[in-house]
Amino acid sequence: MAHTTISAAFAIPQLLRGTARIFPTHSALLRLKYSALCSCTMNGTMKSKRKTDHLERTANNFRQEVITPAKVCGITNESETVKRLRLAVTNKDFTFKAGQWVDFFIPKVAVVGGFSICSSPGLLEQEGVLELAVKHTVHPPAHWIHTQCSLDSEVALRVGGNFFFDPQPADSPVNLVLIAGGVGINPLFSILLHVADFHRNQESEENGYKMGTVKLYYSAKNTNELLFKNNIFGLMNEFPGKITCSFHVTQQSSQICEELQPYITEGRISEKELEKHVSKDTLWYICGPPPMIESISKLLENFGVPTDCIYFEKWW
Repeated sequence: MAHTTISAAFAIPQLLRGTARIFPTHSALLRLKYSALCSCTMNGTMKSKRKTDHLERTANNFRQEVITPAKVCGITNESETVKRLRLAVTNKDFTFKAGQWVDFFIPKVAVVGGFSICSSPGLLEQEGVLELAVKHTVHPPAHWIHTQCSLDSEVALRVGGNFFFDPQPADSPVNLVLIAGGVGINPLFSILLHVADFHRNQESEENGYKMGTVKLYYSAKNTNELLFKNNIFGLMNEFPGKITCSFHVTQQSSQICEELQPYITEGRISEKELEKHVSKDTLWYICGPPPMIESISKLLENFGVPTDCIYFEKWW
């Protein structure tokens, strides 16, 4: 869910008044391993009637009970249409897993936004901040972010979602294939950053989780809409062979700059490219438009990939 909204069923001020109260968390749920969790799998859920209300769509998803105040401490333009927000959180009980989203509460805005987190859990642990990348639309939360949000603006957050990668130290190593379409890159970028943290920690922690390789396939209309390009290049250079990426553009109308040309393929992600990654040790994470997810999930099923190795998050 890179960008979704819901109409609030109750007054926003009431929600914000409750942010000071910390509810007990479901520790057992928080310890659920990634291998048991999936936003929805190939069990027929994908063919269910599309729901346009975020609250309805995520009603069966895990949600923390804590609603946490946050303050905007950074705003940058990730692209011409996407703003990247940096949010400071002081509540020490606030946590999230790489790939999850937040309900985004804005004072005096009677619609609650739903935005995937695009930073790593490690950044929150180390600096007390998280990041969101929000594309401009007419929906009130996104419109507020692009037109009214400023440094020190106060909002509130609640973490949710069953789409995440959270291996435990004793788990067997796995390889990941991440497949992103458009702004569906957000939760997958969080997972990619989390993987980078695992690789860094492997050098200093003998008993930590041993991470395998990661291949990111990222498709967008054109190179201007490929978010986090420089960050991804940095990770590829830092972890050669361990983190790799293939960028795809489907509607490029201008000349691709020389610097990007070696990394860009014009056209959609091919079946041949994906098939070479099929193995018993690989997990597949997909986020993008529903038709893309349905097509790729079906393709993986035809390749013989077990459904419990396919994880996806739809956005509308």
